Amino acid sequence: MKTRCRMQKSLEGITVVAVEQAVAAPYASSRLADAGARVIKIERPEGDFARNYDKLVRGQSAYFVWLNRGKESVCLDLRSEADRAVLDTLIAGADVLIQNLKPGSIEKLGFGSADLRRRFPRLITCDISGFGEQGPYSHLKAYDLIVQAETGLCAITGTQQGPARVGVSVCDISAGMTAHSAILQALYHREVTGEGTSIQVSLFDAIADWMNVPVLQNDYSGYHTVRAGVKHPSLAPYGAYRCADGKEVIFSVQNDREWVNFCEKFLKQPALIRTPGFADNMERLGHRAQLDKIIERRFSELSCHEAMRELEAAGLAYGRLNEVADVSTHPHIRKVQVGTPEGTIETIAPAAIFNSERPLLRPVPALGAHTEAVREEVQAGLRARAASA
Repeated sequence: MKTRCRMQKSLEGITVVAVEQAVAAPYASSRLADAGARVIKIERPEGDFARNYDKLVRGQSAYFVWLNRGKESVCLDLRSEADRAVLDTLIAGADVLIQNLKPGSIEKLGFGSADLRRRFPRLITCDISGFGEQGPYSHLKAYDLIVQAETGLCAITGTQQGPARVGVSVCDISAGMTAHSAILQALYHREVTGEGTSIQVSLFDAIADWMNVPVLQNDYSGYHTVRAGVKHPSLAPYGAYRCADGKEVIFSVQNDREWVNFCEKFLKQPALIRTPGFADNMERLGHRAQLDKIIERRFSELSCHEAMRELEAAGLAYGRLNEVADVSTHPHIRKVQVGTPEGTIETIAPAAIFNSERPLLRPVPALGAHTEAVREEVQAGLRARAASA
């Protein structure tokens, strides 16, 4: 059965003004655009600086083409009184305002969320920042790696030799995801009450929430999460092991039943089940080095295919330690076509699937592609209001 393609229109009729740059706010607004919202992206005359992060997708930034499909690009110089008036008119007709300029900038321009909420009670405002609006770091610029370091994420990522950055912009993405879900919640709240909402999301808060497990473990038991590379820091065995053909397989033991199956069916060593040092997960964590030697010996006897077959027969979860190129051709990867100023590209599809349909995504805009049309729309609206006054 062929999967249908359809534009998601659940947010059709919602207008979003996004004074945005980089990753966090564009992530949130891109998901709203995917759902059919009209997203008017306000860019500096020189454009969102994410347009120039790289030139690796037909001369365009991978970040930008990923996060800006389906939006209207409008270039405004907000140092200009005339362009601030255009933005003011756009906000007056919007349902949602998203912004992630450097701390204090939007207030200096006259568009602080507190003032806008007084003027437009139905407006939903979403301010995305590095460290929030309170506290000693609230005035600082904050980029993804800075927040990874400040939240301790780097401290638990990497190997015993040193910390590492998570390989994608996880703080930006988590903030964008948090903002997106908060905006949807606020839209529903407005449907019920008629009132807008002021939302604040910081990169720090978003990823700090994800750090709850290591922080709780530390605070209540003094347990120090070790950097374990591609092994799990608090479950054993759980990690990558090299097979006889040089390929690596990751597998996991999550509970006592799986530990029994692993010892009996994969390792062929049932006596290991209750061996002191290996009987439960905390013991295995304390004796991981010894356990790994036993496991590595068994994997070295098997090819990758053989190891995965035996792990599956034992009822254990497993996977390959893939490279990025492997992901692009993975049998479960879903790709969709998106138009860009330099031609159609294939990109990984949004994660949520609605009614078994493939999403039909609107194109990525060229810089300022909609500026003149939106300016004319604003002027037409002002003329109509003047005529009816």
